[in-house]
Amino acid sequence: MDLRKLKKIIDLVEESSITELEINDPEEKVRIVRYGSPLAPPSHLPMVHVAQPAAPAAQPASAPDQPPLPDGEVIKAPMVGTFYRAASPGAEPFVQVGSMVKAGDTLCIIEAMKLLNEIEAERAGTVKAILIENGQPVEYGEPLLVLG
Repeated sequence: MDLRKLKKIIDLVEESSITELEINDPEEKVRIVRYGSPLAPPSHLPMVHVAQPAAPAAQPASAPDQPPLPDGEVIKAPMVGTFYRAASPGAEPFVQVGSMVKAGDTLCIIEAMKLLNEIEAERAGTVKAILIENGQPVEYGEPLLVLG
């Protein structure tokens, strides 16, 4: 089998959640098992093991440079994307610290996969803190704002 083709297949397996892949061609047979699957491969098939990525380094229990969040409801990112405070670069932000909002008001936008997703307030309140800078990437579950 062409090594470039084999490498591409290994990369696809590594990026996916599958643990085993078997390809049967009239000319060749390949079986790739990820993370030492308990199934033993037949001895006549070549086998490639994909190494398990190293565990991330342990993080300290609390980062001293991060101030505690103000009391209130923390609005978290419902998806991975880019945080925007306004509808366009020159527009006024949807909310400022101290803004009064009611249920359904747009708080911010998260752009994900070229789609602009409005994040709305689920209840009325006052914006106590905006925790992310405009244009910054956000992760799922990351705190965005605090409503009081």
